[in-house]
Amino acid sequence: MAREELTRLTGNGNGTCGKDDCQNVYRTANGSFIVQGDLSKVFTPPEGEGLVEISESVLREAVHVLGW
Repeated sequence: MAREELTRLTGNGNGTCGKDDCQNVYRTANGSFIVQGDLSKVFTPPEGEGLVEISESVLREAVHVLGW
């Protein structure tokens, strides 16, 4: 899946992070989410999964955009 196929919910260039290099939440065409954040090593996830850490403000922004 290419980035162009995702709907960006947060960080639309309105901050100091630039266009593509900050924490973001994206929505896929099938309704799932992709989260871009800092890698976390708080525990080892199952094979094929990863952990990222995002700030509360990024998550709140995504929820607001979705109207939840």
